[in-house]
Amino acid sequence: MGEAMLQGILSRKLVEPREITISEPRKERRDALKERYGVKVTDRNLKAVACSGIIILSIKPQDLDSVLAELKGHLKPEQLIISIVAGGRLETIKEGAKHEAVVRVMPNTPAQYGEGMSVWTATPKVSKAQLEASRTILSAFGKERFMGGENFLDMATAVSGTGPTYVFLVMEAMIDAAVHLGFPRHIAYELVTETMRGSIIYAIKSGKHPAELRNLVTSPGGTSAAALYQLEKGALRTVISKAIWAAYERSRSFGEKSTATHGQEKTIPR
Repeated sequence: MGEAMLQGILSRKLVEPREITISEPRKERRDALKERYGVKVTDRNLKAVACSGIIILSIKPQDLDSVLAELKGHLKPEQLIISIVAGGRLETIKEGAKHEAVVRVMPNTPAQYGEGMSVWTATPKVSKAQLEASRTILSAFGKERFMGGENFLDMATAVSGTGPTYVFLVMEAMIDAAVHLGFPRHIAYELVTETMRGSIIYAIKSGKHPAELRNLVTSPGGTSAAALYQLEKGALRTVISKAIWAAYERSRSFGEKSTATHGQEKTIPR
């Protein structure tokens, strides 16, 4: 996700490559990023943040505490932290880094191609200018939606953050079924991906509710009706709902672990 953000920022020419410093512990990775994007690289976090107005945390959840401890006491009040760390609560980051201006974001993987969906929120100390800067950055790799409470981030994790997983599984099942019918796999892949892409575009452009669109293509006694009968018989709706709820509960459990040593979670009003 960090590289997806980098690609979006550079493709939109929000800043010049020389204005970006990436801290990466692995030398081969640093060299690859420098050669590909022309950015500055270092293996020292403090060096990366020293002259940065915006600091993006794109790290593993298990590394968050150690990175925050390293940054603690070294950030200026006017600097902004943007975190895409899964489960990394605002309060955890504020307390760990002793810094008040924090934005938390839940992006998803289509951001790599500029088609992502990012849900985000911020602490009260984030200025209007910093909010606009955050919105500009997030818009560089897809659509964004600001929410006034951090509780929405766990919901977004379950729906849009994890969402591509559900779509990919349905795609896989449809492709396998098409192969079972007799299509070559590459043709089955094309049929399914183009059908899904076209259906999504159709839904967006029509502005109609999915239930209405489904009714429009379901003729009495037809093929869609036969297929829908089996899907409903198999409790597809219930299974999807349970999957999203399970992802939501897991996201909340990550957050509870991250706040265990940094105080209680707070809902941020805006």
